[in-house]
Amino acid sequence: CRYSKFVRWEPWGEKSSADLMSRYVSKEMGYGVPKEGWRICLAHEFKEKRKPFQAKDVSLSNFLEHIGLGIRYLKWWYKKTQVEKKAPFIDMFRAQPLRQIYGAPLGGIGGGTITRGWKGEFCRWQLNPGMYHYKTVTANQFTVCLRRGGQTVYQQVLSVERPPTLQGWNWGYCGEYAFYHALYPRAWTVYHLPGQNVTLTCRQISPVIPHDYQDSSLPVAVFVWDIENKNDFALDVSIMFTMVNGSGHKDDKSGGHWNEPFHLEKEGEAVSGVLLHHCPPVNPYTLCIAAREQPDREVSHQTAFSPKGTCSGLWSDLITDGRLDSPTGSSPPTPKGEKVAAALAVGCSVPAQSHNRLEFCLAWDMPTITFGSREREHIRRYTRYFGTKGDASPSISHYALTHYTQWEKSIEEWQRPILQDRYSLPSWYKSALFNELYFVVDGGTVWTELPEDADVSGGVRSEDGGLPAQPAVIKEFGRFAYLEGQEYRMYNTYDVHFYASFALIMLWPKLALSVQYDIAGSVVQQDPTERLHLMSGQYSPVKAKNVVPHDIGDPDDEPWQRVNAYLIHDTADWKDLNLKFVLQVYRDFHLTQDNQYLQDMWPVCQAVMESEMKFDLDGDGLIENSGYADQTYDGWTVTGPSAYCGGLWLASLCVMCKMAKLVANEETYQRYRDILGRGSAAFDKLLWNGKYYNYDSSGRDLSNSVMSDQCAGHWFLRASGLGEGDYQAFPKEKIQSALKSVFDLNVMSFAGGQMGAVNGMRPEGVPDRSSVQSDEVWIGVVYGLAATMIHEGMLEEGMRTAEGCYRTVWERLGMAFQTPEAYCEKSIYRSLAYMRPLSIWAMQLALNTSQKDQTTSAQTGATDGEQGRDLRENQS
Repeated sequence: CRYSKFVRWEPWGEKSSADLMSRYVSKEMGYGVPKEGWRICLAHEFKEKRKPFQAKDVSLSNFLEHIGLGIRYLKWWYKKTQVEKKAPFIDMFRAQPLRQIYGAPLGGIGGGTITRGWKGEFCRWQLNPGMYHYKTVTANQFTVCLRRGGQTVYQQVLSVERPPTLQGWNWGYCGEYAFYHALYPRAWTVYHLPGQNVTLTCRQISPVIPHDYQDSSLPVAVFVWDIENKNDFALDVSIMFTMVNGSGHKDDKSGGHWNEPFHLEKEGEAVSGVLLHHCPPVNPYTLCIAAREQPDREVSHQTAFSPKGTCSGLWSDLITDGRLDSPTGSSPPTPKGEKVAAALAVGCSVPAQSHNRLEFCLAWDMPTITFGSREREHIRRYTRYFGTKGDASPSISHYALTHYTQWEKSIEEWQRPILQDRYSLPSWYKSALFNELYFVVDGGTVWTELPEDADVSGGVRSEDGGLPAQPAVIKEFGRFAYLEGQEYRMYNTYDVHFYASFALIMLWPKLALSVQYDIAGSVVQQDPTERLHLMSGQYSPVKAKNVVPHDIGDPDDEPWQRVNAYLIHDTADWKDLNLKFVLQVYRDFHLTQDNQYLQDMWPVCQAVMESEMKFDLDGDGLIENSGYADQTYDGWTVTGPSAYCGGLWLASLCVMCKMAKLVANEETYQRYRDILGRGSAAFDKLLWNGKYYNYDSSGRDLSNSVMSDQCAGHWFLRASGLGEGDYQAFPKEKIQSALKSVFDLNVMSFAGGQMGAVNGMRPEGVPDRSSVQSDEVWIGVVYGLAATMIHEGMLEEGMRTAEGCYRTVWERLGMAFQTPEAYCEKSIYRSLAYMRPLSIWAMQLALNTSQKDQTTSAQTGATDGEQGRDLRENQS
């Protein structure tokens, strides 16, 4: 058992997990499918249907309070959509409807993504960087053909759908005989073929491998088909993979697209397939469907077919002999208004009561990209290994099909310690931990090379408080950016990255540091361009110096070049952004021990802390808020010091003391130590009420609301190995009392304790509904809260708190692989596929830290004899 206290889990949600499989009628459980993960029968239907939060859902009182914002947003929205013909970075009028269909995305990090649904459809596309469209491409399918004695006995599209097109194909597979199982970055679909005594298991593998900065960048996924023949006679089995040239976008019919077959042999291994060249004027790319050639496998193809009408010719081609005609030569370019598709089939013999395997892959090659402004070209990370010419698809496919077993070995070694911990970690947590990682890849993610002429700090060098023009980490490991959410289209939104960054720093730390260098480079620059901020109606500069940007830009504009796409608030007044930068700098150093990073970031940290000092209005060592000044809920005005921002301030002072010691700057240490002492006293005096920290110190009717995230500053201290002894900002007994209050009120008094922690709760046990967002549950905040509880020894409470979010999102609301920013107790959700829930990796860090602390404690408590024995055993 990991912990000295044995935890017996009796989860209230086991029934909901079982409900997802209640319609599965077969006893077949597939080939090599793991026990842990998210599992759902293909016949399942989610009963609860929710609607997205839109402008019409704002209450009358909030509407009246923010009528100016509403009018300004409407004018801006009209200009953006109707005049400029562009998509708003946040669209309050056309939010994405909930489609309860998504499964694990395909591909590595930063090369674009294609998402498959849990029923097998190809249904969410992000090949153009950061820009999503949600189109199910009907012809993209796998089909099985069974033959016995030279005759086809069964041929079926492995889809439960019955589309109005392609009527020449056999659709309508019975979903009650199949299930989907996801444990990201892999997923399995098990098909028990009714009446055939054959079970197919499709295993989907994407190269998402912690601490790997080469293969993890590849835009490719492998499909391994394990075929189990439980008959007393042999069968010939073929699998056909069909793919449209395009992504379901209108440019699929723009003309000029063409396909060609290919064969590539090197290092004793051969692959063959079809290349689908997609040739729009901006960001052209090549799709590639490929298969591995092996003894006793027959690979065949159809270079081009039209994916409309009945398409019975392709169906008949396969049903005749289990293979395709395999014409030579390229297809002609498509005329305008027409689409083209390709097919690849692989066949093998499966002896009686035996098993065989077929291997496919899907790759895509868009080596250079431009964002919406079209101002400059960016080179994707994977081109470092496969070139920028746009001809890499065959090589990527060959590499994937000959290396995926190594990927799986690495993935299994990474996941095994957590998956095999049966005593202290419940099953839902294991599923949540790995499956929420989908957003690292499918967050509109881009991973590019640093241009040779780039200067990340705009010419401000280290001696002037800036950075090297090209920091070594970015030069070696590239630039990384992911969206705040698929519907909130801003890259590296920093107040949210504060939570999500735990996944990066724990699994791809070089990418986490790269983001920090880019942010630091922006801190020391300024953009004096005046623009209207929609909340205040005032004009102010886009970016002030020594202030952390809200984000690094919109993919529909020019990220990195123009920051702060978010124009609701003037982010120069957001006190939490600077504090979150300082806290992340030290946490990242603590976890990486990168001395050069600390040395580079120290002057930037000093600069942003100095810019915060102006908010200490009365000199008591505690910064004050005025209006929308920290991560509060939109519409919830903060006056005076607040629990959230004040807590971040004290934690930042604490880490500044620690960093000053590390860089041997005693004068700075003493200064911050003095401010910390005065600030801690003021914080307790103004905000502590005997049980928890009040929301703010304004004294208004709602200032004593219970904020679920009131201990965020302490959380980061604990995650950074601080929070005790010389580097303690908050009394331990008060933190534990506050966490208990949050658990009792925000968790257990909300929705029967089964939906996580509501943002704001009144002391009398009813949600605070005074703002648009105070009665929401923010899933990523809940995971951070749970991590804080675990750090403080409240393991059972932390797990119970987080479990409510997982059960709600993944099992009740059908939001798998699109975890939203927020949901309310009833009816509404907001911002699907959001960055913040990656904070679940903070829970894993807390668990790791607890284990390390207990191990250290056990070693410290050992007797001299035991220590001597251990030493002798180690020597021997």
